[in-house]
Amino acid sequence: MTDKAQTVALITGASRGLGAALAEELAAAHHVVAVARTTGALEELDDRIQAAGHSATLAPMDITNPDAMAQLCRSIHDRWGGIAIWAHTAVHAAPLSPAMSLDARDWDKSVATNVTATGHLIPYIAPLLGEAGHAMFFEDFKAGEKFAGAYGATKAAQIALARSWQAESARHGPKVHIVSPGPMATATRARFYPGEDREALASPRDAARRLIGLLG
Repeated sequence: MTDKAQTVALITGASRGLGAALAEELAAAHHVVAVARTTGALEELDDRIQAAGHSATLAPMDITNPDAMAQLCRSIHDRWGGIAIWAHTAVHAAPLSPAMSLDARDWDKSVATNVTATGHLIPYIAPLLGEAGHAMFFEDFKAGEKFAGAYGATKAAQIALARSWQAESARHGPKVHIVSPGPMATATRARFYPGEDREALASPRDAARRLIGLLG
């Protein structure tokens, strides 16, 4: 890994929630490459990072577009030689629905975002991480819960893929972390638990600090 690569962190799903919080925390010691579909939210993130005296590169793109993601990874390689950290927070949280009433479009989008895109990204990003880099995936124990079929099944599939990579890279790297952020006051959680007392939930920023600490 080059000296430049050691200072770069890639966040997929960086526009809000945990992804944005990780981007802001990591920006203190890394140049952040922030990926998300929502340009306005990325620009707001960039404003906060710059206000804190740090820097980011915005990449407004859809992770389900493999050509766009391949080009981004090539650009990262050409500019920095690699990355130190990849945090994959991008997710599609389909509306709650009985399994027998799943909307086909929601199912297809869940598979494309949560599973297929991850299967494309790992081969693209692993070479950027090299042996010394860190990849982070975020477990959410929704598999098998009622009304969470699309999200639960596809999130579980994503984590199963990450666990395979974790086992395969245990000896030679990169280091693959599969962590549980715990309940946070995010828009995704609000969709699953409407009316929940959000004051009792951790903030994404606090969760981000704790999870970054696990990198050592």
